[in-house]
Amino acid sequence: MNKSFKSALLVPAVALMSLGAIAQTGGQPKLVEKVTRKGTELVIPYEKYVLPNGLTVVLAEDHSDPLVHVDVTYHVGSAREEIGKSGFAHFFEHMMFQGSDHVANGDHFKIITEAGGTLNGSTNRDRTNYYETVPANQLEKMLWLESDRMGFLLDAVTQQKFEVQRATVKNERGQNYDNRPYGLAGEYTSKNLYPYGHPYSWLTIGYIEELNKVGVNDLKNFFLRWYGPNNATITIGGDLDPKQTLALVNKYFGSIPRGPVVKNASFPAPVLTADRYVSYTDNYAKLPLLSITYPGVKVYDKDMSPLDALSEIIGQGRNSIFYKNFVKTRKAAQASMGSSNTELAGEITIRVVPFPGQTLADAKKLVDESLTEFEKTGVSDEALVRFKASAEANYINSLSSVSGKVSELAQAQYLTGNPNQIGRELADIRAVTKEDVMRVYNKYVKGKPAVILSVLPKGGALQPVAADNYTVNTAGYKAPDYGYAGLTYKKPTDNFDRAAKPGNGANPAIKVPAIWSATTANGIKILGTQNSEIPSVSMDISIKGGGLHAINNPGKAGLAGIVARMMNEDTKNYTAEQITSELNKLGSQIFIYAGFDNIGISVSSLTKYLPKTMTLLQERMLNPKFTQDALDRIKKQTLEGFKQAKTQPAGVASSVYSKILYGTDNVRTYATGGNEETVAGITLQDVQDYYDKYFSPSVTQIVIVGDVNQGTARGNLAFLNSWADKKVSLPTPVEGKTFDKTTMYLVDIPGAAQSEIRIGYLDKLNYDPTGDYYKLIIANYILGGAFNSHINLNLREKRGWTYGARSGFSSNKYGGDFTASAGVLATATDSSVVEFMKEIRNYQQNGITPEELKFTQTSIGQSDARRYETNDQKAAFISRLLEYDLKPTYVDDQNKILSTITPAELNQLSAKYLDTNKMVILVVGDKARILPGLQKLGYPIVELDADGKPKQ
Repeated sequence: MNKSFKSALLVPAVALMSLGAIAQTGGQPKLVEKVTRKGTELVIPYEKYVLPNGLTVVLAEDHSDPLVHVDVTYHVGSAREEIGKSGFAHFFEHMMFQGSDHVANGDHFKIITEAGGTLNGSTNRDRTNYYETVPANQLEKMLWLESDRMGFLLDAVTQQKFEVQRATVKNERGQNYDNRPYGLAGEYTSKNLYPYGHPYSWLTIGYIEELNKVGVNDLKNFFLRWYGPNNATITIGGDLDPKQTLALVNKYFGSIPRGPVVKNASFPAPVLTADRYVSYTDNYAKLPLLSITYPGVKVYDKDMSPLDALSEIIGQGRNSIFYKNFVKTRKAAQASMGSSNTELAGEITIRVVPFPGQTLADAKKLVDESLTEFEKTGVSDEALVRFKASAEANYINSLSSVSGKVSELAQAQYLTGNPNQIGRELADIRAVTKEDVMRVYNKYVKGKPAVILSVLPKGGALQPVAADNYTVNTAGYKAPDYGYAGLTYKKPTDNFDRAAKPGNGANPAIKVPAIWSATTANGIKILGTQNSEIPSVSMDISIKGGGLHAINNPGKAGLAGIVARMMNEDTKNYTAEQITSELNKLGSQIFIYAGFDNIGISVSSLTKYLPKTMTLLQERMLNPKFTQDALDRIKKQTLEGFKQAKTQPAGVASSVYSKILYGTDNVRTYATGGNEETVAGITLQDVQDYYDKYFSPSVTQIVIVGDVNQGTARGNLAFLNSWADKKVSLPTPVEGKTFDKTTMYLVDIPGAAQSEIRIGYLDKLNYDPTGDYYKLIIANYILGGAFNSHINLNLREKRGWTYGARSGFSSNKYGGDFTASAGVLATATDSSVVEFMKEIRNYQQNGITPEELKFTQTSIGQSDARRYETNDQKAAFISRLLEYDLKPTYVDDQNKILSTITPAELNQLSAKYLDTNKMVILVVGDKARILPGLQKLGYPIVELDADGKPKQ
């Protein structure tokens, strides 16, 4: 089951009453149901109420952490949009953060950030939601904020806010769709799969030309039509008292009048009578893409789980047919199959990215042969066990945070009207049979017509699978009545002073996890903590070294990355497919990866299967089998990946920026991943030698977190006691460069819709949680570390040039850097550089104000409540203790520094470390469009290629 696809939607269809014509009825919230846990069943206990104005309230009491998560979901997504006004639901999401009658523009982010919380919103086809996770003492303030924009938005809307957010959305589209390889594949598929006018025939982000046509009145009507309390659910989970919380919800939301009636939408599923061939040329892709999409099923349909199982067997993971036929044979960089399910329809999609030497027609032929192979081989008992176990484990792990629990309840409520769907979904998964899988294959895939999309690299000679044969038919379309006529705005009438911002409740008790430690006889350091919230265990293993070892052998840079990937392949007793199958049957994961200074191993297991998972971990760690076939395949994938990376502005910017700071000849810039020359020269003996020399218990650290005590954890790791130790010396990296004057560097990506900007320098500061490094984190927070920082408010909220701009200090054991960055509108590239430098310079000269410091202290201090919630967060905290030999009490020292530091001390550090006269400015974008403006700024400009080398 792919939960990430389960969005939802309802749509128009309805004669409506105007807002002003519907009076709020009196009365109290009505209890609809109360769900409790019985025995050990997997369920989220909750209480569900409905207010007289139609607002649904779901409360999930959970005292495991001093947090609450608030989610307000409106049953309106892009499927409520009118033809010709695509992207409006998502655009409106942006506008909901721009202030309301009692919340000034920008204060929504500021208030939640100051409260130590995180916040965001999201829009999909079927719904829009707004959510925040905050310390429990901030709950009332969150309800005040959410209710104010539900009931008091429209008078705060201005043309200027409208234009800024329209520009921001355009930048978001550029960053996530127009400016990346295959970013438009979904758009081409959707408009050719669904009938003209179907709300799924365009993407949630919408079309730029249609966004350009909408106005403020469209926005106001959208609010009046869809944003009434009767089309919303507020779900609150965490450290709360249900009775008190319900009273607060009724206080702040109860006076908001009902909106117009909203009925569930119903659109016919797409019907294809023949294959529809379409194609387009991609400005960024280096390899072609074949995408085949069949109509699927709606969310919660009885065939949803069988289709998930079918997709896994044919096209997901090492045991799939596609992996065997495409990836293992080195015919494709990737080949996959997936089933997505939304409220009005579903899609079954096959995607193949063939390697050079393979045409798209070749890829299509092999897809057809693979499907025929599935028909012959069918569904094995083992494949079904794998699917069920992994699906169940993924479900359980998704509930590890209060936000995960709340999201599950909110989604189920708006889709079905019943928040309690966990049991149903798990039952559907467990009930899948081999016959079900074959039935859905025959019903939805075998011989069925599809949208067949060919994505072609720019300037190449590759041909599409077949000539385009389909044009969207717009004839006979009749737009439905979306119910916008006669809408009026009626504000709530309260019996309290809504202008008075609620204060804080009592500060929550924040508990650093209780940590146990041990060192094995052969030198392995272990730290752990027990957390029984969900029956799951996470483990992080770090073997020091990683890319560092390339410093003594630059010609083998990238070897660490290759070794890590090879360790995910065969072992002495299992093929890669066999060990993956065994892990999937447990719902467990073991993944090995390389970093600059370590090889990392990430392990996840349900508690009941931990012993079996440790047996497989032992096999992966201590019995790898390195084969020439795996090496050749991984090298080919890596070398093609280098080519692809050079077309992506953001990736190019990060890579080239590092090479400017450290020098193109400094191996630390490519030690882990390597480059075309070094990776090509890596041999099987190199891989074996790296493992034999550098894998040793004395450079190994382990963090284990979850539903397991110290004794059981140590017992499960006992296999490591016999691991023979060897001495390993770690090289020291060469330092980077210093710059006497600010210089601009330019990398040309022709046709780039956005420019990527990086500004900064190497500050030579090592990680220090209580020294200047930590104090600079505090200093930078209001410059570029928070959403409402100087930099982001200027470039995003004031000017609309970017989807997000930021700055920060980053350090490890080997020095660090200050970097400011953003992806910006191409036409605003030079202006963005000016504003970046102005903000940094002004902050260096003028520093932080007492009011800004107070905000920073409150925000960072309150955020401690979110630091230790999930297993992953606990593991990250404990890993830091091991990596830097810290005591858990260092957080107390940080809190003391935070609460007592003065503006003068921070300003002294800012003056020292934010010298704009000695920084690098890197711009990656379309030279033809941006160079004339950049030349006017007066900086010396050095042109580089995508490898960071000077252009000749």
